[in-house]
Amino acid sequence: MAAPSPAFRQFVLKVHSRCDLACDHCYVYEHADQSWRRRPHVMPDDVVDATVSRITEHMVRHPELQRVHVILHGGEPLLAGRARLARIAADLRAALDGVCTLDLRMQTNGLLLDDDFCAMLVREGISTGISLDGDRASHDRHRKRANGTGSYDAVVRAVRLIGSPPYRRAFAGLLCTVDVANDPSAVYRALAELEPPRVDFLLPHATWERPPARSGEHPTAYARWLTDVYDLWNAQGRPFPVRLFDSLEAGRDGQDSFTEALGLGSPDLVVVETDGEIEQADWLKTAEQDAPRTGFHVLRHSFDEAAAHPGFLAQRNGMDGLCRTCRHCRLVRICGGGLYGHRYRRGNGFDNPSVYCIDLVRLIDHVLQSPPRRPVRPAHALTRRSFDSLAAGDGDDEALRVLVTAESSVRRMLLAAVCRRQPGPEAEALTRMDRRWPHRTAELLRHPYLGEWSARSLEGLLDQGAVRQRLVEIALALALRAGTDLEAELPDTVHTLHVPGFGRLTLPPARGRVGLVVRRGVLLLSRGDGERPRPVTGTAHEETSWEPVRRIVTDEFRVLLEDGDPYRDVAGVAPSPRLDDEEYGRWQHLFTEAAAHLRARHSRRLPGIRTLLTACTPLRDPTPEGAVTAGPRAFGALALSLPDTAAQLSDLLVDGVQELKFNALSDLFDLAGSPEALDRLRSAYLGRAAADARDAAGLTRYGRRMAGLLGS
Repeated sequence: MAAPSPAFRQFVLKVHSRCDLACDHCYVYEHADQSWRRRPHVMPDDVVDATVSRITEHMVRHPELQRVHVILHGGEPLLAGRARLARIAADLRAALDGVCTLDLRMQTNGLLLDDDFCAMLVREGISTGISLDGDRASHDRHRKRANGTGSYDAVVRAVRLIGSPPYRRAFAGLLCTVDVANDPSAVYRALAELEPPRVDFLLPHATWERPPARSGEHPTAYARWLTDVYDLWNAQGRPFPVRLFDSLEAGRDGQDSFTEALGLGSPDLVVVETDGEIEQADWLKTAEQDAPRTGFHVLRHSFDEAAAHPGFLAQRNGMDGLCRTCRHCRLVRICGGGLYGHRYRRGNGFDNPSVYCIDLVRLIDHVLQSPPRRPVRPAHALTRRSFDSLAAGDGDDEALRVLVTAESSVRRMLLAAVCRRQPGPEAEALTRMDRRWPHRTAELLRHPYLGEWSARSLEGLLDQGAVRQRLVEIALALALRAGTDLEAELPDTVHTLHVPGFGRLTLPPARGRVGLVVRRGVLLLSRGDGERPRPVTGTAHEETSWEPVRRIVTDEFRVLLEDGDPYRDVAGVAPSPRLDDEEYGRWQHLFTEAAAHLRARHSRRLPGIRTLLTACTPLRDPTPEGAVTAGPRAFGALALSLPDTAAQLSDLLVDGVQELKFNALSDLFDLAGSPEALDRLRSAYLGRAAADARDAAGLTRYGRRMAGLLGS
């Protein structure tokens, strides 16, 4: 029962290693690491094929990951050519179809963008960000061509083109590198005038060996520059998201950061160079020659092998990986020590505060002391377009992502409330692990029935023993996911434990003192009599049984077959006991056939099924036509009575996932104003035979009315 090795969620593919600009602040060409000189200009076909295969292999090995982010990068990726980029996109999409959702992105200087390129980006679903440093003077200060001329006019032309109506859905936003020599108000206004969907401000890459340019008169010049922009952004009503500022406010509110430059989240990014070498993040190129190098290669090694490299592991230590100064800082939960690469100093490596430490302190304090401004986007906001896409029945990628993250936040808040009400070693262990591995907690919180259990606990429907037992089970599951060590002693009254996402353990009635131990991703049973702990699998102890969870895997999606969780009785109908092997085989067979029906008849609903459906629970009394329902407090789970045919099952899955969408929307918004109106709206949205027009006639009307509340 070994836990999976640390997983990558973000893959940066260096599809071209050269650039058509000569920016003097570029971390690829102008810093300590000069390995670009030995790389081929373009990623060869065999390396592309191997990379696609390795990414797919990695995601198959980590079924807990529902989405993978692939970023086409360089150098300048557009130099790879339109046909090659389209082929890479198509290969990734085909390989990952049915494995996970692909979020495909690209970062470019935009010089080569034209109508044909933009049309390809839309067609292939490549969400594209453009680097622009502000107004003409600010941008052309660094982003010059090889002959010394500026690139501002060409880049702005590209931004206006991809931001035009035919191509705007491929426009991811603007990336701006901060230079304190530039006027912050001029930079902000130049970016805002282009109406980007979002903006990201980056501190220029620097280390203690090559510190950023500072003024003796203004030692916190970078904080001063960014606070000026923050105040302008607030004064204008926050017309677009700014990842840096949103991350600071998320950290203030106890949420995960949206950038690896802040917070204590576990880094999950890996780079594949044009020659196929697997490397750590690019910003390590600022430290020393070959600093990002791992020695792994996609033609010879898997990403799971690369994940065990000490460089990746060192960045996954959360609070324990920070220097003493950072660990004792009052702002460490928000700052997280800053970007890992900015901590480098020759002699002690990365065991230092960020070279921007004094700027980060001043910037964070400014954000903390600033009063809330209006309009402020909700933590989980849907754009008008995304809301209407849900109203029409499907939901675009952004809408589905918001539903998932919003429901995860609800579960996190519920679990935190239970821990506050039931203090003890289990709650303390959960809190400690969550601080160190928040992304692992987020993965665990996708388990649907944690929401149902939390709600029952807070409603006083469970006794303290049941609450404590579930906290032990959750803590064990989180320790297994994180690969950390944990010990938990079980009360004598506990005879069955269900470790969410892993399995069910049954203990003998008269057993004496028993404890559970997690060591290096393995669950062990300890008798407390001096005997060495043994794995719970196999025949570790007489009368002890372990029933691992089972999954249904198809070409289109994979789900947990949850027939053991004690809180799965949410559908108003009794759930089935654990299926025998023959019944499990029937479920697997019928789901496999249903996946083909979904692909042929409901292809537009497949993204919602892949993204939202986490688990299926069998119901006790099957019927020939089957039945499906979704508990409002168990987002991601469908209680299902298996029908006779795969075609019927595909219809039930579509209906059930529609109900998941509606339940999540109802958690986020008051859709109707009264229970009666909500029931009518639900019936219109969930009707199996309803056409998209009927869905839109109901929910879209409310979506348009609410658009001002949702953002645009």
